[in-house]
Amino acid sequence: MNPALFLASTSPRRRELLQQIGVSFNVLRVDVDESTQPTESPECYVQRLSLAKAQAGLAQCQHSELVLAADTTVVVDHTIIGKPETLEQAIAIWQSLSGRCHQVLTGVTLANDQHQQTIVVTTDVYFRQLSMAEMIAYWQTGEPHDKAGGYGIQGKGALFVAKIDGSYSNVVGLPLTETAQLLRKFGYCV
Repeated sequence: MNPALFLASTSPRRRELLQQIGVSFNVLRVDVDESTQPTESPECYVQRLSLAKAQAGLAQCQHSELVLAADTTVVVDHTIIGKPETLEQAIAIWQSLSGRCHQVLTGVTLANDQHQQTIVVTTDVYFRQLSMAEMIAYWQTGEPHDKAGGYGIQGKGALFVAKIDGSYSNVVGLPLTETAQLLRKFGYCV
């Protein structure tokens, strides 16, 4: 029998991905400051945040329960790209990604009261050239508002992506192969 698993995330995309591979879990709402630290690398950023989310989740759990947490960010030229709040911010982000390769990094932490392990998975994403009309139309769909890099590869944002090199599910928000491997290490049968 699998130990109780809690997902320290309210992301509907992460929930859907875990359900896709048959993992049973409960959702925990955690509140973690997602500000970047000065001189912090993107890898260290997603590691730190996924670990902080897991620890915040553990504080809400009983002994022997597992907590899974993740943080995903988009990186171009070693710079973390956040979630756009305005059309102007979104256009600036998409212009920096247009016709280029960028990276999507996800830090994944699995923890219980005795152990914790964090991994970082990176996927290269190549955008085709984007027109201003496309960017404005995409913003108006409402899809980009809560997503790192301002796009969702699992939605209309797929139209911007020419190709990827690496894990598709990582770009959505949770690398499934690596997450399943972590779960197995902690005795959770996937």
